[in-house]
Amino acid sequence: MNIYAGSLSFQLTEMELRAAFEAFGTVSSARIIMDRYSGRSKGFGFVEMPNEAEAKAAIAGLNGKELKGRKVNISEARPQR
Repeated sequence: MNIYAGSLSFQLTEMELRAAFEAFGTVSSARIIMDRYSGRSKGFGFVEMPNEAEAKAAIAGLNGKELKGRKVNISEARPQR
């Protein structure tokens, strides 16, 4: 399942994002979207978890929690239009 992670701290690393989700199960990838010109985080990213039950547990467990001083918004990613 592809998971959207929003309102991320600009200091949060992909390793820290992965670690937060690994507390709930297997993570196949964790990616923070970066601005192509400045190289700075855009404050959101995506995490891929192969097990749907673990992914739903991660969404429920992490949505609204603080990571690096910011409350994050976690939800199932919607396909791009």
